[in-house]
Order: sequence, then structure tokens, then C-alpha cells
Amino acid sequence: MTALARWCLRRRLAVVVLWLVALAGTAAAAALAGSSYSEDYRVPGTESGRATALLERDFPGRGGDDTIVWHTTSGTVRSADVRQRMSHTLREVAALPGVASVDGPYTGSGGGISPDGRTAYADLTFRGDGAGDPDVGQVRTVVTTARAAAGDGLDVALGGSSIGLTEGANSHLSELVGIVVAAVVLFVVFGSLAACLLPIATALVGVGTAAAGTVLLGHLMPVAGFAPMLGTLIGLGVGIDYALFIVTRHRKGLRQGLSVPEAAERAVATTGRAVVFAGGTVCAALLGMLVLRLDFLIGVALAASLTVLLTVAASLTLLPALLGFMGRRVLGRRERRAVPGAGLGPDAPAGLAVPTGSVASSGPGAPTGLVASTGPTGLAAPAAPTGSTDPTAPTGLAARWSALVERRPKLLAAVAAAVMLVLALPAFALHLGTSDQGNNPASSTTRQAYDLLADGFGPGVNGPLTLVAELDGAGERLAFDRLPARLRDMPGIASVGPATHGRGGASGAIAVVPDSSPQSRATSDLVRRLRAETLPRATAGTGLDVHVGGPTAAYDDFAAVIRGKLPLFVGTVVGLGCVLLLLAFRSVGIPLKAAAMNIAAVASSFGLIVAVFQWGWGSESLGLGRAGPIEPFLPVVMIAVLFGLSMDYQVFLVSRMYEEWLATRDNRRAVRVGLAETSRVINSAAIIMISVFLAFVLSGDRVIAMFGIGLASAVALDAFVLRTLLVPALMHLLGGANWWLPGWLDRRLPRISIEPPEPRPTRPLPTPLTGARPEREDVRPVA
Repeated sequence: MTALARWCLRRRLAVVVLWLVALAGTAAAAALAGSSYSEDYRVPGTESGRATALLERDFPGRGGDDTIVWHTTSGTVRSADVRQRMSHTLREVAALPGVASVDGPYTGSGGGISPDGRTAYADLTFRGDGAGDPDVGQVRTVVTTARAAAGDGLDVALGGSSIGLTEGANSHLSELVGIVVAAVVLFVVFGSLAACLLPIATALVGVGTAAAGTVLLGHLMPVAGFAPMLGTLIGLGVGIDYALFIVTRHRKGLRQGLSVPEAAERAVATTGRAVVFAGGTVCAALLGMLVLRLDFLIGVALAASLTVLLTVAASLTLLPALLGFMGRRVLGRRERRAVPGAGLGPDAPAGLAVPTGSVASSGPGAPTGLVASTGPTGLAAPAAPTGSTDPTAPTGLAARWSALVERRPKLLAAVAAAVMLVLALPAFALHLGTSDQGNNPASSTTRQAYDLLADGFGPGVNGPLTLVAELDGAGERLAFDRLPARLRDMPGIASVGPATHGRGGASGAIAVVPDSSPQSRATSDLVRRLRAETLPRATAGTGLDVHVGGPTAAYDDFAAVIRGKLPLFVGTVVGLGCVLLLLAFRSVGIPLKAAAMNIAAVASSFGLIVAVFQWGWGSESLGLGRAGPIEPFLPVVMIAVLFGLSMDYQVFLVSRMYEEWLATRDNRRAVRVGLAETSRVINSAAIIMISVFLAFVLSGDRVIAMFGIGLASAVALDAFVLRTLLVPALMHLLGGANWWLPGWLDRRLPRISIEPPEPRPTRPLPTPLTGARPEREDVRPVA
């Protein structure tokens, strides 16, 4: 790591140019290639997956869901005025570029009119581009043209997957807000404009390169449409935090009197190594999704891991180069004036510099009883008066909080546990299912079209089920044609369409409209009854094998597969995290507590997600749309991301406690000092990450808003409740048992360290003054 930092500092111009070329090159390639994202939740081998495959094979023109919907508040849509106006509009739309066909109810070729005669719709088909999606600009023109017909008591709205492309997430606004808030927090922490801009610039270059790379990745494998924004959300949060840690260590080195290259090299060699460990842990948790073997999630895992990987790379290479350009400007003006070591010369060995006001030797004028000592993290620590029991004890609000946790561990642990439990209770009502355009904000045209269709034709019209079967011979075709009549009187079904046959009569399809919405549990129950009871009885003895497809069936199958594999996934991620912590801290208790805390953070964040998005507590007022079920893939992605992020805080907190434990074998001191010295940095990093995550609520995308609120709440609870309250309280209660490790296991485990020890002075420190307490040995875990 030292050699890497030295190389980047010596060739800093080349490093910056290489990163800018990489960013520009991938961005240009992504612009030329265009996006190719997938929203295919189909799972091979499931019943809905087989139904979709048959439809694609034998009904190639089927499946377009775009519609133009109009509703009149007076009279009916059959009146001459409404008919003339909408017929003219439909002809205008049909003549627009990119439109393949418009089939309306007035020509008898498509669409329909509601039973009350107040609502009608026309089927709209676009010509897709090479990737299958229509041109967004052409779709916007269609929306504008159709909506121009509204007025005088006539409402016009458009819905469907292609129309939804025009309501894409406003990612740039959310990114900008998150960056601005992060910049403010960094300026408060550092007090230097240069220092606060460096983490942001580093994160932006890494995330920008990764975002363009994700676009290119979409041409090689299925990548979900939300993956780029999810990667940006995670990348900005961790990227700014990782750079924050390195810049913080670099500034400490400068305040010790090190030269700019020495400080940067030491920062990368120590904190940079911890950044590699933290980033690797996040990537490992994300790649845990590979055990699910779902194509849809593999692309998400690789895209998010690519983003984290590039932000780590930028922190280790681009950031040192920028630090070399910035020089001592990363310090505030007062800090630059107070930098010690001016008289030591450029060749003074590291470790001799001391903070202003402390004494490095017993020369004339030295206050009796004071001695400069090196603190546990390699920083010059405040001197202590003779007779002080703890010359390196931290002071301030963090120290007072740490002392309070030490005095009242049982009470504070109970309060923290109660808070986490209450917040986690809604998670027990988690309902995985279809979230569609009916959950969009009320102001969107897709939501308006959805509501108009539901009001006029019944809620099930927005998510009809499709019964599909392969037909072998005249007997099976006849049995399939009779199936609609046997289903029409079934409870839960609003209407059943006629049987239609695909190419050559090799397969057939029947549209079934439920009397409940696609998101309703009643629709899911209908799918189960059709599969388990109704269809087997109706086709007994005919040889027919009828598959139930459609949006609700596909989401239910997807959710069932995830629920079945979730224990394996969670076990893999938790097990990997425990092994890493076991190796790093050589303790059985530390990994087990970390796993429990991570699970608590995940459960509480899901409780908030359920309350906001499933129960609708404030969702409409926040512009997040109507309440509805939670996407089936959300638990998997959230668990992967949160386990990785939670591990960062656990490592940062416990590594300092572990260092103090090795030095003193005093658990109370280790926990107290570790919490006091790390809580401020943990809280600052958490505030930045929370701000970035919450900013993505402004994106306008329901899924990204779920991730934003879920991740922000989890990080807030993790940093302010778990790591600074519950974890230290439990460690006080457990005492020396925190660090217990069986002897046989201790002998077999390899010895590693997350951070190497600080470099020691190359010549002896000055002799302490008479009566002063000797400097404490700086003991660290060594690789």
C-alpha cells in the first residue's frame, strides 16, 4: 500500500489523467451503446415462466400493455362530441413516428368501453428499437398529443410500460442534493474547502465510471433498470466515507509535522488498508446474491460490486494524487499556522512532531510534570499531569457519553433493544408482491390511467391472469376451448375471455380478469386456487397442462423462489462476515454480536419500509405514491448492502477497542476509550451516508425511494443506536468474555490485521521529565 501511494504521488498528474480518460471513455462507450436494462422477473422452471415462454413462442404480438384512456364526467364516451374528438386524436397518434398501431373501441378492432359508458380505452403499440424499447422522445410526443384532447369534462391519461419510460427517475436532482449535503457535513468536519471537496471529487469519478460501466454491462447480461441508480446510491455513500477516512488520517499526519508525501503514504498504508477490507466486505455481501442463481439479481450484484470496487480504487489511487496537488491546503488556516515541527527540519523522523503546547523535551522552560506521548492511533496525544491515572484519556462530549454507557450499561442496553424491537415489529407484516403503476404518485399520467381503468372496468383489468397450455391434437384443443365456460362462475373472477390459439394451433391462451387488484392478496389466493384446485379438476382426463401466468403470478413465483433461498443467502452472508471478524479480532463473541446487530438493523429498517410503503404512512404526502406490497427482490438486495455497510462501522469501532484490550487487558477501559475515540468519526460518516441515501427519495422512483429510506434508516440506527449504545453496553456487561477464543482455535487461525501499526520513530524519543509517567507502549495487532 505504501508503494502504491508513493507511485501515485510521484506520478500524480498521470494518475489524474488516467482516471479522467477512463471516465470519459466509458461514458462515451455507454452513450454510443445505449442502455439495455431488463425488467424480466421471470424465474426459469416456475409456472409463470413456462407460461411466458409459450406466449413469446406462439403469440409474438401479444403482451403490449400500453393504453390511451379517456373518461367523461358528463354524458358517455359514445356521444358525438367525445367520439369525434377522440377519433381524431387516435388518428393523430397513429400517424406519429414510432407508433405501430392504435386500436380503439370506435372501430371495433380493439379497446373497450366500460359498462357505465363513461370510460373507454384504446390499445397502443409502439415500434421497438434494437433493444425492444421504443424511443423515449417519441413516446413523450405521443403522451403530449393524446393529452391535448383533454378538457371540457374529458380526462385523458396514458398507461403502460412504454409510457412509464417518460416518468423516469430524476436521478440528477437526488444526486445533487446528496452531494451538497455531504459537502456541508465535510466542511463542518474539516473546516477546509479543499479537504471537503476531495472526498466528493474522488467518489464522483469512481461512481461516474462505474455508472457508465453498468450501462455496458447491461449488454452482456440481464441488469435491472434500477441497478444504475442503486449503484450510484451505494457508491456515493461509501465512496465519500472511504475518502473521508483517508483524508482524516492524512490531515492527522500533517498536524504531526509530516511532509505531504509522508502523510499521504501513511494514510494509504494504514486507513487505506481498512478501506480495502471494508470495500471487500461490501462486495462479498453483494456477491452473496449469486447463491440465489437468479439472473435478475446477478446483474444487480455485479453492477453494485463494480461501483464499490471502483470507488475503493479511486480512494487508493486518485485521492493520494489529489492530496499531492492540494499540499497543506487540506488543513484549515489555523491548523496550518499551528503545524508543529517547523524547527525539526525536513528530515525529522516521523513520530517526533508534537502538538502545539506540548513538550518534546525537558529543555528550559518545560512545565514540570508534563510529557508528550504518542496516542494509541499514532497521533500525538495530550500530555497529562504527573500522577494522572490516564494520560491518553479522551475528553469532550464523546468521552462523557462513553463514561455514561460504562456507568449504566443495563439500562441503556434495555432502552436500545426496546427501540430496535418496536421499529422491527411492522416487518412481521411484510407482504412481497406486485408493485405497479397503481403505486405511482397521483399526479403521474400512468397512475391516472390505472385509476380510470380500475374505476371503469374493475380493479383486475390492470393485471389480468393468462392461462396458457400446449395443445396436442383436436381433443386437447376442444377441452381448452370449453375451459372459459367452466371458469366464469368461479369466485374471485370478474370475467373470462375466449380461448385463442397461437401459431399453427400448437398452444392456446385465455385471459382471466380477477375481481381484485393485481396487488391484492385475494388475487394471489386466486392464483393458488387455480393452480392447486380449479384447473386440475377442470382438465382431469383431458391431458391438458395449463399454466397460470400474468403479472401477479410472475411476482408470486419470484417471491416464492426468493423466500425458499433466503435462509441460504442470509447464512452465507452472515457466515462470511463472522469468519472475517473472527480472523480480525480473534474472538468468538465479537462476530456473534456483530451478526445479531446486523440482523437487528435490517429488521428495524424493514419495519420502517413496511410502515411507509406497505401501510402508506406518509407515502402520498412524501410523493412516494400509493401504499402497496414490497418488491420481492428488495429484502435480498437490502440485506446484502446493509450487512456490508454495518460491517464497516463494526470494524472501525471494535478495532480500536481491540487495540486497547491488547495493550491493557482491561475490558472496561478498552470499551470506554474505543467508543470515545471513534464515535465522532462514525457519526460524521453516518450523517454523510444518511444524507446521500435520503436524497434519493427525491428520485421519483418507488423502488429507489425504498432503498433510500431503508438504507438511511438502517445506517442511522446502526450508527446512533447500535454501535454507540447497544454494542458498547453489551461489551461492558460481558466483560472479558468479549475476547474469549478457545486455545485450540487460537493456534490454528492465521494472524491478520485490518490496519498495520503506525510507523515507530527511527531514533529514541526524548527522555521523559522527572516524575512523569513513562510513555505507554503502542501495541497493535500485527499481521
